[in-house]
Amino acid sequence: MTGRGIDQILPHPSAPRIYESYVKNASEYVHIAERVNGPIPNPVGYDYIWGDALVELEYIAPDFRIINLETSVTTSDDFWRGKGINYRMHPQNIPSLTAAGIDCCVLANNHIMDWGYGGMQETLRVLSEANILSAGAGQNLEQAQAPALLQGNDSGRVLVFSFGSRSSGIPHDWAALQDRPGVNLIPDYTDKTTQQIADQVTQVKQGNDIVIASIHWGGNWGYDISRHQKNFARQLIDSAGVDMVHGHSSHHIKGIEIYKDKPIIYGCGDFLNDYEGIGGHTAFRSDLALMYFPTFDRQQGKLVNFVITPMQIKRFCLNRVSGRDVKWLKAMLAREAGPLGTRVAGDNEDRFILECA
Repeated sequence: MTGRGIDQILPHPSAPRIYESYVKNASEYVHIAERVNGPIPNPVGYDYIWGDALVELEYIAPDFRIINLETSVTTSDDFWRGKGINYRMHPQNIPSLTAAGIDCCVLANNHIMDWGYGGMQETLRVLSEANILSAGAGQNLEQAQAPALLQGNDSGRVLVFSFGSRSSGIPHDWAALQDRPGVNLIPDYTDKTTQQIADQVTQVKQGNDIVIASIHWGGNWGYDISRHQKNFARQLIDSAGVDMVHGHSSHHIKGIEIYKDKPIIYGCGDFLNDYEGIGGHTAFRSDLALMYFPTFDRQQGKLVNFVITPMQIKRFCLNRVSGRDVKWLKAMLAREAGPLGTRVAGDNEDRFILECA
């Protein structure tokens, strides 16, 4: 029995450091984008931002839609002092997620508590009321460590565990404790941490479940993947019962590995961001994004097909990619994924196939 694909879409509302000291309202980012690519319609429907991605989702029809939601959904004014960047989305804008049929948000990242414990708790409540599952944050450590359990129509399940690393900028004080709300913060990439995750997976994994370890780790820019990250990702597959590693934090796409027929995405990149028109780090092309559609054989827990669909953020909306940008993406993936033993196959510009080289 083969499970359908699971797509990871990464909305990442973030801004370069050069603006963080004086931009107080997100509308400023809209004006910056308009100066480069022209007027953005106003008003727009909640589905506007997803653009052509909605057509692709309808075509591929993945069983589940999973995102890293890197913002609070709250009206809290209790911003975390000394952090520098504090993001929030008004709860009334939650239809911007339901418009794309999002099933699960991973929350162990460095913005979920930008507006304090109250902001995080309101985020959990708003997502729950919208029937969107979450993982990686909770009222205590037990809740923060608990996976989101996605039940498929074919009785197959996907378990999504969400982990955060200090290397991504998550404050130490955000770690959930037995008696304190917070995020599921891992201390390091050691064998001890791998074993702790293995114990958590063992407690809930059944039969043909597919397990995703979603990890917020590393810096915002740069293609380098540390030896510790590689070893940790592979150990999660070898020893912790994980079938896919879904890494994020980088604002751009990084290398992808298929290790023992299981995918490791070291940096998904942003799927939605507010960098449009802002200078700095342009060589990394954070305007280019990927939709990830892996298909698994549930019986063996192995990858059988891995489709990725390129998109481009323009006028704060996702658009199809073609021509020069497709060539850039393929060249970048060949350069970064090639040494990891992965190549892009096929000549279709709308969708790529990832496979072992």
